[in-house]
Amino acid sequence: MKKEEIHLSDLQRILFGEAPPAFLPEVILRTLIIYLFLLFIIRWLGKRMSGQLTIMEMTIMLTLGAIVSVAMQVPDRGILLSAAILLFTLTVQRFVGWWSFKSSTIQRLTEGELSMLVKDGRLQLKEMEKCRISRQQLFGQLRCSQVFNLGMVKRVYLESNGLFSIYMYKTPRYGLPLLPPDDQRLINTQAKSDEVACANCGHTEAKNAASDCADCGSLNWAPAIITIQ
Repeated sequence: MKKEEIHLSDLQRILFGEAPPAFLPEVILRTLIIYLFLLFIIRWLGKRMSGQLTIMEMTIMLTLGAIVSVAMQVPDRGILLSAAILLFTLTVQRFVGWWSFKSSTIQRLTEGELSMLVKDGRLQLKEMEKCRISRQQLFGQLRCSQVFNLGMVKRVYLESNGLFSIYMYKTPRYGLPLLPPDDQRLINTQAKSDEVACANCGHTEAKNAASDCADCGSLNWAPAIITIQ
């Protein structure tokens, strides 16, 4: 369309585009047919599509969105073409799923790998940088799991589907406080220790021995606490 043909007063074009108004009922019918067909496709893609998506599944979902929009809205395109592409997409997804089951290499390429973000109360900074996870993102996830002290955390894994798996020590341990810095009232209620925690990675040392962190080299220390709920 040329710019000379664009006018704000052209309600016909704005509301219906270049298709005649009679195409509107057909759009509704096309949408209903594609909606029902898409339900069938997603049903056969598997239960994972309705949960947390892997990289491969997210790619499939974006592809489905691009396919169905044409069949519903473009008047000179038939529904059967989009239906055939949807069936092809289903076949590809099923084949890749089977191939991933047979090959660990394909599984890593299509679904990714898990990453260890916390080990024995210490942040794994290189792995966090690799996954582009900030401290505040991780701390927020831990607080949502009622964890307010990094020393209590034995392991945190970032799964390939984006979920966090958190494993804690059974006995109380001192560590870096995860409470928001602005909430001094709650921080002051926590039990302090003779140790300090590296504010950068969570490594703990005796207060009188702290200089630079033996784990990451940081000079920023915070009082180690034990959580009291």
